[in-house]
Amino acid sequence: MPYGSDAHDVLSLLVSELATNAVIHGHVTGRDFRVHLLALSAPDAATLTIRVEVTDTRGDRLSEPSATPAARAGEPAADSARTGGRGLFLIEALADRWGCVPRPDGPGKTVWAEYTATTVTTPATVARSGPSAAPS
Repeated sequence: MPYGSDAHDVLSLLVSELATNAVIHGHVTGRDFRVHLLALSAPDAATLTIRVEVTDTRGDRLSEPSATPAARAGEPAADSARTGGRGLFLIEALADRWGCVPRPDGPGKTVWAEYTATTVTTPATVARSGPSAAPS
């Protein structure tokens, strides 16, 4: 994803919000969280799906996507001065899919979000000139 593109900005926000939620809501003293980014599409595909996974060690607070479109449209809080409580609303608005699963290898959970963007095509071969381009 090219730096400064809409896709880059969305992915940066998804990573930021999921990591922030892990720090604020998933923190267990003495334990960290893990961020994992996965490319789910073939490199030559016209679109690229990126999966962002954030795993923490607190399994008693599982996040859940809204069940209905009407619930997604709701506002998180009437108090516009609040600085928190909007992270999962942003995730739901920006991600194509998201969810939460219990961590299979220990205590905790993994919250994930997937975003699909159109890939930017770049020339496969760039002609080079100068001494380094000559065969040896």
